[in-house]
Amino acid sequence: MNAGIRPQSIFLSAILALFSFASAWAQNGPAKTAAVEGKLSQAYSATYNLKFQEAFKAADEAKTLAQDDPLPFIAQAWAVFYRELDRLHVIRSEMFTKDDTFNNRTSYAWDATSKAAFDSALDRAEKLAQDRLNRDQNDIRALLALSLSNGLRGDDLGLFTRKDLKALSYVKAATDYADRLLARAPDSYDAYVASGLGKYIIGRKAAPVRWVLRLGGYKGDEQEGIKELTLAAEHARYLAPFARILVAFESVRKGNPEEARRNLEQLHKQFPNNPLFVDELNKLGHTSARLSQQGN
Repeated sequence: MNAGIRPQSIFLSAILALFSFASAWAQNGPAKTAAVEGKLSQAYSATYNLKFQEAFKAADEAKTLAQDDPLPFIAQAWAVFYRELDRLHVIRSEMFTKDDTFNNRTSYAWDATSKAAFDSALDRAEKLAQDRLNRDQNDIRALLALSLSNGLRGDDLGLFTRKDLKALSYVKAATDYADRLLARAPDSYDAYVASGLGKYIIGRKAAPVRWVLRLGGYKGDEQEGIKELTLAAEHARYLAPFARILVAFESVRKGNPEEARRNLEQLHKQFPNNPLFVDELNKLGHTSARLSQQGN
């Protein structure tokens, strides 16, 4: 051994190296993932509670923690999109419980600044996701991001501009990414929102339309779609509240107001700042009273 190097120095260097490795692993391993997930949960929760500035702040903090992760940009896009849905009063049971109302819905106009922010966030999410897939074609976060981004683009076209055929092309892409993801990670329940909503929308169309769409590779099954949305409502990490809203509206459509009430009461308890759930519960109160009178 070199007489100039003491055993104590070697030991100290080894300890410092070990701490350095542990610190790097913590920054890029489970601790970092947990921190990002915490910020994403804050972003989505604030969005459903209509606290949009808090949502944007949490999404930005998640971006800082993981600069190669597409999911913080999805959270940002979702907050922008939900803010527009709330501003324009698009999410209402009347829209979803009657086919005629949905088919004859009016077009909506985005706030221009919000639309630019929405598109920019999705563009960035898709770029990061594709970069990750180029390195690993089974990257879980990339597949989820692409499923959700295509779902959001389809929702934008379907709910705002009524370009249903183009919207369905995005729904198909969202479903394809969701299927790839679920084959590798069956517990990625957020992906069931994309696949379930696509199957549900197509499944509610007239039989001749469903037949034509199936020839084009579009999957449609109303009951299977609701089953998948229910799974998302019960287990999804980010989109469970949105799935629960759709499941509640379907319960209203199927004449099961008590089931709808249970979901809406849970949503109101979780997000008391959002008046949608109180409004819908009030409608159910009138509906229940009318049904009771008819039964007598």
